[in-house]
Amino acid sequence: MRPLLADRPDRAGRDRLEILTALIGGPSFDPVYRPDVIKIPRGHPVYRWECVVAGCERTRTGGSDLCTAHQQQWACDSGRGVGKAAFVTAAQGLGRWVGVEELVCRICPGRPAGHGDLLLCRRHLSRWGLRKRLAGEGTDFAGWLSEEQPLPGYGSCAVVVCPNLAGSPLGLCCWHDSRYRRDGAPGGAAMPASWWHRYERFGKPVPIGYTDEPAFRRWHRTAPAQLRPGQINLRGLRPLVKAEIQWGLLVHARRARPARWDLGWIQSLVTTCRSLEVNSLVDFEFGAGGSAEFTGAIAKEILHELRLVYFTPAEARDAGFLETEHFGVLFPHRMSHIDLTGIPQRWLRDLTWDYVAGLLRSPRCPRTASPVDDLRRAVIELGVFLETEAPGGGHDPAVLRGEHAQRFAADQRHREREALPSLAIKRPGGAASIVTTVTRSVVFSAVRKLLREAMDTGAAESLGREFITAFPAAGATLGRTARRPFPDEVARALADEANLAEFAATYDASDRGARDIWETAVTTGRRIGEVITVRWDCTGRYGGLAMFWHDQTKVGNYDAAVRIPERLFEVLAERQRKTLDRFTARYGYRPSGAQRAGLALFPTTYRSQDGTVPLTHQWFYSRFRPWVDAMDLGHFVPHQARHTLATNLLRHGATLTHIRRYLGQVSDRMAEHYVHLSHSDLENVLQHVWVAGPGTASPGELLAGTAAPLSRQQAQALAVDLSRRSTPAEGGFCTFQPVVDGGACPWNLDCHNCDKFVLSGADLLYWRRKREQWRLLAERAPDDATASYLHGYFEPTARAIDGLEKALAGLGLLGDALALDLRKPQDYFHRIWNTAFRASDLATAGGQDDAYDGGDRAGYGAPAEAGA
Repeated sequence: MRPLLADRPDRAGRDRLEILTALIGGPSFDPVYRPDVIKIPRGHPVYRWECVVAGCERTRTGGSDLCTAHQQQWACDSGRGVGKAAFVTAAQGLGRWVGVEELVCRICPGRPAGHGDLLLCRRHLSRWGLRKRLAGEGTDFAGWLSEEQPLPGYGSCAVVVCPNLAGSPLGLCCWHDSRYRRDGAPGGAAMPASWWHRYERFGKPVPIGYTDEPAFRRWHRTAPAQLRPGQINLRGLRPLVKAEIQWGLLVHARRARPARWDLGWIQSLVTTCRSLEVNSLVDFEFGAGGSAEFTGAIAKEILHELRLVYFTPAEARDAGFLETEHFGVLFPHRMSHIDLTGIPQRWLRDLTWDYVAGLLRSPRCPRTASPVDDLRRAVIELGVFLETEAPGGGHDPAVLRGEHAQRFAADQRHREREALPSLAIKRPGGAASIVTTVTRSVVFSAVRKLLREAMDTGAAESLGREFITAFPAAGATLGRTARRPFPDEVARALADEANLAEFAATYDASDRGARDIWETAVTTGRRIGEVITVRWDCTGRYGGLAMFWHDQTKVGNYDAAVRIPERLFEVLAERQRKTLDRFTARYGYRPSGAQRAGLALFPTTYRSQDGTVPLTHQWFYSRFRPWVDAMDLGHFVPHQARHTLATNLLRHGATLTHIRRYLGQVSDRMAEHYVHLSHSDLENVLQHVWVAGPGTASPGELLAGTAAPLSRQQAQALAVDLSRRSTPAEGGFCTFQPVVDGGACPWNLDCHNCDKFVLSGADLLYWRRKREQWRLLAERAPDDATASYLHGYFEPTARAIDGLEKALAGLGLLGDALALDLRKPQDYFHRIWNTAFRASDLATAGGQDDAYDGGDRAGYGAPAEAGA
């Protein structure tokens, strides 16, 4: 990671230490992080250090959530098939080790205790032992204590980082005295023989001998601190870096999704900074001194927070970076820092900074960092090109002409065509990024948008209009074509039980739910993000039906529900059980009802302290891609499952509006993007909206269920009916089975008075014309009795027409049905035959099982009035 500033300038008129000192001394700063030796309380929500077993007072070990003893017990029990949740619940807590914290002598407040039970220093422990030998084992300990006098202490331990009391005239605590001897006693410091009898007994100072006193003093300064449970020792650090770490600890603990910082990792960072004599984390070189990777990660995050303290937005602009949190914005899964120093020209860098700042301040602030990343990539590409090709490196915008923009566009197209590396953009591994059609289009679009807006607002007055207008439009990209549904062989492979088992066993060995996510997405047609982010209580039964609750955040539809099959309901129920077991194993208790509702069904262990943070898209894709590649199927993405479901719904009679509502899309146009709806497809959809004919007992009733009156909710829920088998008849369809299979009609083709006759959405105009004909006949009747007879005779047919109009209006298809102008039934039948809808084909399709049962029952308002 690059330093905070390339040249590390000092803040004019301010001192960083003074700023942090004022913040740390403020009332909003948690006093826990103020001392030189920070003591983290037990059960801390972020810096938890004790074993997860209830009542255990020992510290975690090896990056685990168990102490050493329980870790060994769990290793044995897991081999016998005991689940971790059961182990944590049944395990007994252990007391802390003797000597994990310094104890003071009960007689001498200035001397450390040398015995954990009696709490006596070495001198008084020796005197008590002598008293017992002289007076016997029955000696009164309390009486002896009352007779003893306190002895003067030896002061604090001479080691700079040690807060303990010295245990001898050498000036070292018990732990550092042992460490000094293990390190080879540098400097040769030693006390004279019989020092107590010769010196201390008579109140004389004990002389210390050295072979090299400066070496002994250097060891004082460099010796490490004794690690204590729940403590972070900041003694011996330079003042500024100490304040920076204190501030970083506070801000990290306040994050909504803090990463895991074990106290041992933090102490490792402190030890590295102390040994390298680091003045500020700004000067810290990651990896220096043999520091581990996690040490650098902690320092990076603290640096991100320090930028918000050390720099105002104006100063950040001058320094060449932007902090989104200065504008109250933090994009998902991203830090606040946006580095713009890769843009060589100051004018172009400032122009980019102003554009991004305006975007963050505006109501159209993007939901993710993708637009900002695209702009940064584009401007860096342009800046590096101008650095090498434009006069003076492009630092003077007044000399830029249209030819420079045209040469940049030609260079990008050449790199796209020949698959050459980018001018400046690197991949995460350090390799150069290859220019593709998508990246070239992103560069063209972002540069054109930036410069055109600068020209409109006057922010680029020094730039020539010729240079700005010469940049081409983005043009076609590969990403703008609609994805195809899965081919049959791919769909079968992705749903094969053996392949799914391999997916779970090989690519999700820890069983975080990759297979369950995929099966849920395929079955329900939800977006992957909508499945990953569901809560623990996302399923339930309502009226005996299994429902799946989720948030369609892309369209602002929250807490939506769809019907799911029983098998998927059971899969999710098993995942709920596993999630609760994992929670119990990690935190040591079973969550309550209210807490369970807030848990993520697929929780992550990264930056999640309470089980409410779900997995990410990247986590799922990093497992899905290698699984598909291993089967050698070609390039397919999970989102194609939605296209497959949309296409199947259309083929089985779902309406375009129904598909849009079910998949959670914002418009019919977006639904067309998924199903490619054509005019013939619309006719097929309309043919599946059926109502009972005028010859039935209930004319106009939807055949899939009753509707009196028919609401839009009911219309949507009952619209799809694939179980019928029919054959075309005049103005509708015949559903009498012998006739459908080719037999003769026993009622002499009197379809309009037959209860086996149904009306489809494609017949609406035909029946409207019939209604107008009967009205004209009634109006021309010679008397009122004849007119009343005609109205009464046509009444069942009129009710059927009204029911058809209400059904179509409830589904949002009334306008489409009215636009389907069929001049005569023969034209309609001719279209059916041209599109291969023969009676035998309909009979075959009618025998298949329902693929869809209505799904989302969200309301659409009241039905439209039936028109005359």
